[in-house]
Order: sequence, then C-alpha cells, then structure tokens
Amino acid sequence: MKKDKKQSNIDFRVMSFFFRIRDIFQPPIKKIKKANIKQGEIVLDYGCGPGSYTIAAVEKIGPNGKIYAADINPLALEKIKKKAEKMGYTNIETIQTDCDTGLDNESIDRVICFDVLHDIPNKDEVLKEFHRVLKQNSTLSFDDHHFNEDEIINLITAKGLFKLAEKNENQYNFIRI
Repeated sequence: MKKDKKQSNIDFRVMSFFFRIRDIFQPPIKKIKKANIKQGEIVLDYGCGPGSYTIAAVEKIGPNGKIYAADINPLALEKIKKKAEKMGYTNIETIQTDCDTGLDNESIDRVICFDVLHDIPNKDEVLKEFHRVLKQNSTLSFDDHHFNEDEIINLITAKGLFKLAEKNENQYNFIRI
C-alpha cells in the first residue's frame, strides 16, 4: 500500500478480530507448511498484518532461523512485537514499509505474501523488492484469493523474475530466477 492509503486503526482492529476467527477455522500453520519453510531459514512475511503467519513461521524455523515481519501499519508491528515478547521469541524483527524493506540483497530464503498484494498499488515494485532480497533459487510463497489462478501466475511471472515451481491447492510457490 502507498503511505497515503494506509489502513485506519479502526479498520486494522476489525480486520485483526476477523483474522483471529479465520485462524480458528483455517490454522495459519497449514499455509506455512505449504510454503515448505525449513528449520533455520530466514523468512520475510510481507504484509504480515497482526502476525498470524509470522508466529506460525517462527515456530517452523526454530531458534536458529529469523523472521522479518513487514507491514505498512505500525499497529501490526506493535501487535507482533507484543506477541513475540509474550511467547519468548527473539528471532522476529519488524519492518515498517510500503515497499523497500531495507534488507540486504539476496539475504532471504523465503518470502511469504499471503492475501495482501491485491491491496498494493505498486505490485511490480514490490515483486522487484522480493526478487532483490531473495537468494538465488529461493522461494516466494503466494496466496491471494482476490486473484484467479491465471492472474496470479501472470502477475508473478510477467517480468521474468520468478517462475512457478508448484501449486498446492490455492497457494503458489515461485522460484526466484
């Protein structure tokens, strides 16, 4: 999202409430498993919101991995910091951004981008950022129910930065080219 399109605090709180309900019926760990996240990996959760997937991913990577939780909304990052502190996780770092993560080139093993790209006006710039931070042959795991399959594949592969590696139900794993 562009900074002038930041979600209001009330809207974020309502969304977070509905995500808690969603997480009961669709546990975040299911998407994390489909993303093939492994012990010790460095993961970027882009558009992390209140942290459902961040927390599920940190449990999967273990103490030797690291999660960067990136979102435009400072309330999202506050919420994740509180969850991490409460649960004793020291390997979660938050990044407030609308595109540029500030991470080093080729420093990330896996990017997860779940149900957020439809809200981002500068999609191509965000995909370039994913490409920049991902290591060679690393994975972008993508799911966004606002797009159909053809739209997803075309959106992610159109610039020649990624190729489809696998589809697992409505979740897609793309390899950085």
